[in-house]
Amino acid sequence: MDLHFLGGATTVTGSQFLLDTGRARVLVDCGMFQGSPNEAMRNRVPFGFDPATLDVLLLTHAHLDHCGLIPHLVDAGYGGRVVATPGTCELAELVLLDSGRLQQEFAKREARWERKHPDKAGEDDRKEQEAYQAAVDLAEGRDPGRPVAPDAATVASAGVSEEVPAATSAAGADPSAAPAPGFDAEAELRRQPPEIQIDLDEPLYTEREARTAIERFDAINYDEEREVAPGVHATFLDAGHILGSAIIRLRIEAAGPAGPGPERETTIVFSGDLGRPGTPIIRDPSILRDADYVLVESTYGGREHEPEAEAIRILAETVRMVADAGGVLLVPSFAIGRTQEIVYELDRLLAAGKIPELPLYLDSPMASKATDIYRRHAEYFDEEARAILSDGETPLDYPNQTVTRDVHDSQAIARAPRPYMIIASNGMLTGGRVLGHLRNLIGDPKATLLFVGYQGEGTLGAHLQAGAKTVKLDGQPREVRCQVRSISGFSAHADESELLDWLGHFAAGKAAGAPGFPRTVFLVHGDPEAQIAIEPKVQALGFATKIPRWREKVTLD
Repeated sequence: MDLHFLGGATTVTGSQFLLDTGRARVLVDCGMFQGSPNEAMRNRVPFGFDPATLDVLLLTHAHLDHCGLIPHLVDAGYGGRVVATPGTCELAELVLLDSGRLQQEFAKREARWERKHPDKAGEDDRKEQEAYQAAVDLAEGRDPGRPVAPDAATVASAGVSEEVPAATSAAGADPSAAPAPGFDAEAELRRQPPEIQIDLDEPLYTEREARTAIERFDAINYDEEREVAPGVHATFLDAGHILGSAIIRLRIEAAGPAGPGPERETTIVFSGDLGRPGTPIIRDPSILRDADYVLVESTYGGREHEPEAEAIRILAETVRMVADAGGVLLVPSFAIGRTQEIVYELDRLLAAGKIPELPLYLDSPMASKATDIYRRHAEYFDEEARAILSDGETPLDYPNQTVTRDVHDSQAIARAPRPYMIIASNGMLTGGRVLGHLRNLIGDPKATLLFVGYQGEGTLGAHLQAGAKTVKLDGQPREVRCQVRSISGFSAHADESELLDWLGHFAAGKAAGAPGFPRTVFLVHGDPEAQIAIEPKVQALGFATKIPRWREKVTLD
């Protein structure tokens, strides 16, 4: 039985894991790589398997870095089901249609640029194709000659300025071709400068192709075990990350004449993205106690979040500061999960009299639609949120809230009387309407940019959060004169202590080698620094650990 790490390996995006049991091939997640141009280039590299040979795709949740390549997979020949919770099915439809639409818009923008700059287009395309081929070579373990650090953990990516169209079939790569040791894809990603480059040649998929993929979704309820492929039984458990998010437990029957039986079964747990205990609106992550193998996210390895009370205090303080200055508060926020949580907390702060009632512009059509989906699934809410609803209140709405419907409404916000607040997508400043507001506000000393979530390595958000004084927007240098603040307590990801607590339940009352004690814990979905920080602490719990490389194959005992 083999496990292929095709994404989410020493990086926080592109989640994709292929399990080959000998009887079935099961893909867990099919996410899009996001962040810097080098990271996004991986979306163009052919899949590490033939999509037509898959039995089933299991989806942990609806964030783009977990579901974003599903239409691409279907277009490449996958004809099976996409199994996910009902909440994830609805949210993923929203995310994928939006993704297809945006990719088409970006492609049109690139075509206009090439028409206006024919003298540059040929050279630009040549460089893109070279960069693309270098990425393919590295994915297949071929060294294009780039020097790398001696302690590098995985393959290296060539530097590129924009995504390029795939020049080869999406089904041609050999899943057993592990990268040559010593190459580091992530080291190059983290060298990206603080700039925005929105420049695509062709969409990975269109809105129509996304709609075709959505037809393959098949809902499964929490805690329901289902045989999803021959000999593979899946149970989805609440991950507490966003609405409908799931930890996936696979119970695999052994093949052979002896037949199935508990002593011949293997249990693999995929954590997906784990939420935080006590997060508003949704329930806490499910506790699991037995597994043979665990794949656990490590986004916040080596870091601790602020206590919830401190995060709320900083939010209230920032709103009051902006009000006193007559300024603008800009909150980059992902449309699903984070936006609903921030609106919830603003509503609670206002009800408690802790902030003035500033106008709030919710400038994300997707966030508005996602909130409607949240309302339809109150069965996923925690007790506190359900109690507020039963009292007739609307915790997902802020009283003085304006929802923008189109780009003209978005642009009109700049002319609104100050002070006011804007929540806009996306959360890492890698795209979306938030960039239009950033262009207007980055040089304004009365504006405050408030980060409320993780900023991926190499993204513009990460550079600003780290204190960059000058950045490039649309290729032009801009001085950063706005205030920049961060709150870590609103993260939808468990921090290091919370990850270790969750893992500790697998060891409680058992010794290594005992039934239900994991033989290996794989650290996935994390930058190398985070994984290096948390690995010895996971080992201290008694677990054997492994940090897999991109495209690495591991044979399970």
